[in-house]
Amino acid sequence: MILQFVFVLVAILIGARLGGIGLGVMGGVGLGILTFVFGLQPTAPPIDVMLMIAAVISAASCMQSAGGLDYMVKLAERLLRKNPSHVTLLSPIVTYLFTFVAGTGHVAYSVLPVIAEVATETKIRPERPLGIAVIASQQAITASPISAATVALLGLLAGFDITLLDILKITVPATLLGVLAGAFCSMRVGKELMDDPEYRKRLANGSFHDEKVQIEDVKNHRHALVSVLIFIIATVFIVLFGSVEGLRPSFQMNGETVTLGMSAIIEIIMLSAAALILLVTRTDGVKATQGSVFLAGMQAVIAIFGIAWMGDTFLNGNMEHLTAAIEGVVRQMPWLFGIALFVMSILLYSQAATVRALMPLGIALGLSPYLLIAMFPAVNGYFFIPNYPTIVAAINFDRTGTTRIGKYVLNHSFMMPGLVATIVAIGLGLLFIQFC
Repeated sequence: MILQFVFVLVAILIGARLGGIGLGVMGGVGLGILTFVFGLQPTAPPIDVMLMIAAVISAASCMQSAGGLDYMVKLAERLLRKNPSHVTLLSPIVTYLFTFVAGTGHVAYSVLPVIAEVATETKIRPERPLGIAVIASQQAITASPISAATVALLGLLAGFDITLLDILKITVPATLLGVLAGAFCSMRVGKELMDDPEYRKRLANGSFHDEKVQIEDVKNHRHALVSVLIFIIATVFIVLFGSVEGLRPSFQMNGETVTLGMSAIIEIIMLSAAALILLVTRTDGVKATQGSVFLAGMQAVIAIFGIAWMGDTFLNGNMEHLTAAIEGVVRQMPWLFGIALFVMSILLYSQAATVRALMPLGIALGLSPYLLIAMFPAVNGYFFIPNYPTIVAAINFDRTGTTRIGKYVLNHSFMMPGLVATIVAIGLGLLFIQFC
């Protein structure tokens, strides 16, 4: 079992370094070794999760191609420019809402340059709003009803009579308050901008250029607004169906009444929303496949395909030994499982892949489903090593040089707000489940 785990870990590390679809395809290599070398029987691939993510990404991509995301960015720009002195508090709220609505943190790219510019113009150290804004876009993944991670967790907990509302009523307030705690802590990070040595150095040698960020105007405001409304309404319907089982269609099968599962409902609603956006806004379907949301989403699908399949096969083949070895310790100190989720997310660079890879073990260990929901924000640990795309983008957008990776790599601009937001979110989650 230890040797198998070594091969699984190596596949994950190599896949993370390859980037893009590298994580997923290396999962296939690891699965091949587990199957052909160690003789483990492959489990069923996570088809439902993959199809749900594909449906959500289809709708989000259509919204982006119809100008919906650009419309949201323009609204965010107006809000930040009207309240520049509060940019450190408002920026994470903006990126949190963007991710909450779209279900992917990659939508934050478009607003990060605006945050950096507003902070610079106001002589506020850009590191402060940028650091927590990136963290907020990650935390919101575990609060969004249509994110790949939430969909994956809902699927795994379906057998416990857990609804989507049960997850959201814990994760939404916990992560939002965690982000706000991180924002307040960020307000005093580092020296003031005018006293920062790197910024003064760039001013002195002329390498700092006060260039304005140009946000392109939305070509068709009506189409953009309609696409956003359709997407939001579809999300509301998913939350309703996920929260009230009586609203779901039921069928008679072999003399028994069977209720339509949430996986099918999410797929139907989101595919229909994508079609409506294309039809109403007259958007080219090919254009929808060329945006950043579609590319990032399809990479997530491939990652879950390979990594989750490999992880499920490893856990299923060694479940008896694993539970016997760690069941007693985890039962006495369940918070250790939260640390395991955090560490695994650092390796996988994906909340959804972490959920699919490790949550089944928590279920097998007999941990309460509500405890697993409370520890759900622990899968946001991929800020720990500062090479995730949104982190790199934030560093590049800060022309003052205050947002940076430190000499020792781990002392970077996102570590403190990331740890604060994650710890507070988990702590509040553990508090909230006491009332469930």
